[in-house]
Amino acid sequence: MTVRSPTAVAADLAAQAPDPAWLRALADALDRRVRTQPLERFMTLWDLSRSEAARVFGVSRQAFSKWLTQGVPPGRAPAVAALAAATDQLDRRLKRERIPAVVRRPARMLAGRSLLELAHQGRYEAVRDAVEAMFDLRRVQA
Repeated sequence: MTVRSPTAVAADLAAQAPDPAWLRALADALDRRVRTQPLERFMTLWDLSRSEAARVFGVSRQAFSKWLTQGVPPGRAPAVAALAAATDQLDRRLKRERIPAVVRRPARMLAGRSLLELAHQGRYEAVRDAVEAMFDLRRVQA
């Protein structure tokens, strides 16, 4: 299977589209899909239910489900980005099946709290920073 460039696919879609409104609707749907992928990846790799993921962000399960279908509200984008960055680091450095245990394990460097506890406290940047510190080899070499 050959992979076509996004520009070529877009040109084909534009040529076949029934009208410009259809193309705008397609672009909106693709945008929503791209914006929800970090949430789905976070839930999968951290092994969280929708209810637990909603609690991490301090919203109802219904509100979180809406985020999954309609995209993350702009005001919540920094929190999602911080947890997505932490999730990316964990995925690069650990076996996927170990991530749920790692995020739930109390850590000395977090004063006995876990990454998941920090996330529940709304300390999303602290989660990202703690994950970066976990894999900072300069810390070990010192």
